[in-house]
Amino acid sequence: MSAGLIGVIGVFVTLGLMALRVPIAVALGGVSIAGIMALLGFRAGMGIISSVPFNFIGNWSLTAVPMFLLMGYICTTTGLTNGLFRAMRILLARLPGGLAITGVAASALFASASGSSVATASAMARIAVPEMLRHKYDPGLASGVIAASGTLGSLIPPSILMVLYGIYAEVSIGKLFIAGFLPGLVSALLYMGMIVIRCKLNPELAGGATTTIEKFSVKDKLAAVSEVWPLPILIFCVLGGIFTGLFSPTEAGAVGAIVAALIAIFRGQMSVAAFKQAIIFAVVGTSSIFAILIGTLFFTRLLALSGLPTDLADFVLSVTGGNPYMIIVGVAVIYVILGMFVESIGLMLLTLPIVLPLVHGADMNLIWFGIIVIKLLEIGLITPPIGLNVYVIKGALGSQVSLQKIFQGVTWFIVMDIVALLLIVFIPALSLFLPEVMWE
Repeated sequence: MSAGLIGVIGVFVTLGLMALRVPIAVALGGVSIAGIMALLGFRAGMGIISSVPFNFIGNWSLTAVPMFLLMGYICTTTGLTNGLFRAMRILLARLPGGLAITGVAASALFASASGSSVATASAMARIAVPEMLRHKYDPGLASGVIAASGTLGSLIPPSILMVLYGIYAEVSIGKLFIAGFLPGLVSALLYMGMIVIRCKLNPELAGGATTTIEKFSVKDKLAAVSEVWPLPILIFCVLGGIFTGLFSPTEAGAVGAIVAALIAIFRGQMSVAAFKQAIIFAVVGTSSIFAILIGTLFFTRLLALSGLPTDLADFVLSVTGGNPYMIIVGVAVIYVILGMFVESIGLMLLTLPIVLPLVHGADMNLIWFGIIVIKLLEIGLITPPIGLNVYVIKGALGSQVSLQKIFQGVTWFIVMDIVALLLIVFIPALSLFLPEVMWE
């Protein structure tokens, strides 16, 4: 059996196991180990299996993963994010669809603190959706806006996906963080604009034309700002330090965790139980991510030994003539289809060994391509039939909103995501302007 055929079989068996809901790390690792041994023999295969994970996990940049996770979990377990939705509601209540717009703004801020789409969706669903339903908002809009806004955690820095992409693609994590800022802001503004227009045209979506608009005094608004000041301070410390060169993105995770803990202590919200819970969550999350990373390492080595990525890159480049837009269309189709069934981290790490040779061959900017990939992963989080964020929302809400209603609600947001994706693809400066200016 040829090396190329073994590689092809390995890819299809891995995808088949994933379709059967076998854990991604197990599917990647198990198939890859078997394939490596089939290609090299037992002794040489064991040499790779024993050395590759240790050498990779020793990568200093990987310490950013547990640190950013710890920062996010400290914010949630100590209650630093608890008043976020209430504060945004006071500031944005007078806009059409004000509570839905509040959900977008609060989710964007929460995402900046947590770096996780799923964590953002889960936390905001319990706070924001019941409040919108109480004000007679359309259940599809109420749940859909939180499911979609939760995906902003992938694009708005700091982002775990950006850290992993930067490590794997060997590009600057700091530049990725800066590159994601404007696309993330544009995505949030598109969501808000769509909500305003829809609620203007159909007031019933936001409780009806007769709904009383809450009025808040200047004192209320100042109190709202004072309630959420820790998050802007935390984000400023992390991103400001990176942008000014005070510390690296790797060190920024540790700085963020320390600052979050200090703010919680200062506000009297830190307890031993909350800190212990944050550490446990961070350890569990890190272990899960690292298990997938190790499985991906084996998968990458199997593909390299089989020569499949090189052969595929040569074929695609010959067919497309190296046209980057045709390659992006092909990659987008793959990500949207697989994104329906595979969670974002696993999907990105599964596909990068195959698509990066194409990107190098077409001489595409890796920062720009990274933002495109992360936006595609965001879309996958809310795309039927799986849509991980949709099921997270459903799990948080129980019987309050049906799964069908949530999927109906996210449809408009998927359209806005496609618009944002097209802007990122056809206006590269949207992603590259800030990194180029700040790194000159």
